[in-house]
Amino acid sequence: MSDAFDPTTDPGLQSWVPSAAGSDFPIQHLPYGAFVRAGEATPRLGVAIGDKVLDLHAVAHAGLLDEALPEAAWVFAQPTLNALLQRPKTTWRAVRGVLSRLLSLGDLSLRDEGIAQRALVARSDVRMTLPIEVRDYVDFYSSLNHALNVGRFFRPDDPLLPNYRWIPIGYHGRSSGVVVSGTPIVRPNGQRKSPDAPAPSFGPCRLLDIELELAFITGDGPPLGTPFPVWQAEDYIFGVALMNDWSARDIQSWEYQPLGPFLGKSFGTSLAAWITPLEALEPFRSTGPVQEPAPLDYLAPRGNHHFDIALEVGLASEVMQREGVAPTVVAETNFRTMYWTMAQQLAHLSSNGSRVQAGDVNGSGTISGSEPGSYGSLLELTQRGTQKLELADGSLRGFLEDGDLVTLRGRCERDGAVPIGLGEASGVVLPAPAPWVD
Repeated sequence: MSDAFDPTTDPGLQSWVPSAAGSDFPIQHLPYGAFVRAGEATPRLGVAIGDKVLDLHAVAHAGLLDEALPEAAWVFAQPTLNALLQRPKTTWRAVRGVLSRLLSLGDLSLRDEGIAQRALVARSDVRMTLPIEVRDYVDFYSSLNHALNVGRFFRPDDPLLPNYRWIPIGYHGRSSGVVVSGTPIVRPNGQRKSPDAPAPSFGPCRLLDIELELAFITGDGPPLGTPFPVWQAEDYIFGVALMNDWSARDIQSWEYQPLGPFLGKSFGTSLAAWITPLEALEPFRSTGPVQEPAPLDYLAPRGNHHFDIALEVGLASEVMQREGVAPTVVAETNFRTMYWTMAQQLAHLSSNGSRVQAGDVNGSGTISGSEPGSYGSLLELTQRGTQKLELADGSLRGFLEDGDLVTLRGRCERDGAVPIGLGEASGVVLPAPAPWVD
């Protein structure tokens, strides 16, 4: 993809939905999600516009999406987006184009037919569900700053492993652990071993951490055994969503050698309820860090594949939540600092012929800047718990405590473009269950 103008992001577009202008979800955004109406049990698909959700099942049932997708009534009757993700990018763009037109000021289609009254529902009146059926889950390690920060803890004289600048590092996680924003996260039990202990012990994680990430969700790629080049990778990227890859650092440090992350990562991954289409990010394409040495040919970028997305981590204690105190912002950073792009990550994933599927979730890895306060994990922010953070209620944090609420947010702003917000990915920490005893 090049830096091409997309008419659905035209800053001159206005919507007849009053709350759209100035919100995180203007007409230039139109993120997809799945929601449950009051009194119903089955999720419906929708797009967010201002403080409303447009029910796509109702719109498709009226035949208003048929020109973009003849089987729209069936696709948008599904409880997840997977059926849409199985269609090609040309269809994603066509559907988005029709939705943009239907919600534009001056188009009367939804209002003349009385559909708007049935199809528009307040976001405050619905419960969000996971918008996709997660097929596969891969987490990358694509922030050079994060790799350097963590590497210095273990290899202060040579923190970066020799393969890092040549290859996008990643691991396969548990798709069953991916949950929608707002789902509580239970503190995991596991094996932990301190350096001076003769043997490990089993019990609740003591070093519970967060990882500020951005996930990208894919459609169907070519058949198994058919890799694709980096310049085609964005054809298979549907959109992005905020993601928190919760991490049990003490469990992880004992188990990760020699095969890497396992139980220290698989107990919970929070995904935002709203998926921002890649087209909505077109105005925010950006240059990124210089890659030195130059990537191998199959990873060599063409055009700008970084995106200027400001990100923050908010942390609120149980007391702060009870008293209505806003979360303390403990980190602020930007997605444009990532060393490896989403396109490079996906091209590398497919380079051995691995199949990319509709509903795959691919995490960026922790997003960290180069300065204190811009790190995307408590491990870095508190220097492994030795430099505690102070919250608004005066409490201190090295790592997470039970009852803590973590909220990730993202926002895109640029001169000449309408700002958009990516919603949030949040979760509260629940106590670990009592360890099993015979």
